[in-house]
Amino acid sequence: MVFDTRPLSKKKATYIRQLSLKKYRLQENAFVLEGEKNIQTLLTSSYAIRWIVGTAAFFMKQQVLFEGLSYPIACFEADTALLSTLGSLQHNHDVLAVVDIPKKITEPILSGITLALDNIRDPGNLGTMMRIADWYGITNILCSNTTVELYNPKVLQASMGSFLHVQVHYVDLYPYLQQLQIPIIGATLQGSNVHHFCFPNQGILVVGNESHGIDYEIEKLCADTVTIPAYGHVESLNAAMATAIICDNWRRSLQPLFPPPMRP
Repeated sequence: MVFDTRPLSKKKATYIRQLSLKKYRLQENAFVLEGEKNIQTLLTSSYAIRWIVGTAAFFMKQQVLFEGLSYPIACFEADTALLSTLGSLQHNHDVLAVVDIPKKITEPILSGITLALDNIRDPGNLGTMMRIADWYGITNILCSNTTVELYNPKVLQASMGSFLHVQVHYVDLYPYLQQLQIPIIGATLQGSNVHHFCFPNQGILVVGNESHGIDYEIEKLCADTVTIPAYGHVESLNAAMATAIICDNWRRSLQPLFPPPMRP
């Protein structure tokens, strides 16, 4: 691959900065991804990359990755001072990419454990939940239309690249769950003890809003609800932390059927 080593123009720099706003991401059907590790993973994914803006040192270091690409990417050099003004990461001095938002998958194929997120508003929570799903081999997340946008820079930062491995689907959550024929389990403060609950082999875990929990109508669709017993004085757990604990208990209950793969 031959790099386009032209310096980044002021027009393109302005365009990249505008993509920090949701309305421009939707208008341009594109988002910005920052950080060397994220870009390394991105280059091996199915996402279509419009531009890469990086330092000369980055392009030299990652030349082997670029040589394996099946399509050309416009690459622009910028110094570290300029790069630090283009995105949201305070310490991104190496590289960022402008990436196409992929077309929506019309109907997700659900299997095993699926997360359903009801009105999750905190970008850090959504990004962390994607990392949790990725860790536990959960390939699909259903998000209510009121959940924070996937391509929000803070969501991408918190996901640490896991958004590239997990399919996130925005749906009208209540009617979508209503028509499913698989068990729906809600995470609540009054449910069955998660340590003793008999999880199904396949199902949906619904996690609600950080402040208000699961919507009342959606909770009525749940076949069961589970809670994490408290031994101290804190009133509630962070939504992402609670998701991790429940996913761990659910996954461990399936170990005889689905042992973890051997890591190299």
